[in-house]
Amino acid sequence: MDKSKKLKAVILLATLKKKDQSNTQVLSEFLSERLEKSGVACEIIKLVDKNVFPGTYSDMGKGDAWPGILENILAANIVIFATPVWWGGHSSEMQKVIERLDEIHDEILAGKKSQLEGKVGGIVVTGDSDGAQHIIGNISNFFNAVGILLPPYTTLTVLWEGQAKGTKTSRTQLIKKYEKEYGKTADTMVKKLLEFV
Repeated sequence: MDKSKKLKAVILLATLKKKDQSNTQVLSEFLSERLEKSGVACEIIKLVDKNVFPGTYSDMGKGDAWPGILENILAANIVIFATPVWWGGHSSEMQKVIERLDEIHDEILAGKKSQLEGKVGGIVVTGDSDGAQHIIGNISNFFNAVGILLPPYTTLTVLWEGQAKGTKTSRTQLIKKYEKEYGKTADTMVKKLLEFV
């Protein structure tokens, strides 16, 4: 790829929260700032705010927001899936993304080159209980199936009681926690994403 062009990253934010503060959104913004400082143009797409139809095709008809989101994904060099933990798994918004990318997998099965081949992937997970390894395993398997490369050390996971449902942890407290305990992990993630892009 032409490294003289500015790299682009897209974070698919799969929080379920429309208005309330989202831990996953704050952590995604924390990572996005580091990507921007490294010269990467980063866009966060908050899926719950988009009218993404359920289904397994790239375009489900009039009013479906997915085709526009897919254009952004295809234009990016780096694709990051960001999800909270719900009942040990990723959110329903994240599952919808996987289902909507299924047509690309169908093309691969039909012998075509993946539209996602050559893209570098990352995974962000937040929660207050276990489930991150299961989520990372599922998303890693999906990345592999559609041709997205997941380099080593490109996952950022924060499991902390301060993120529990109903907990009133401020954005400032979250950023302080992320900076103090996860800043090095986030920096390593950015470094590895850039190394493999």
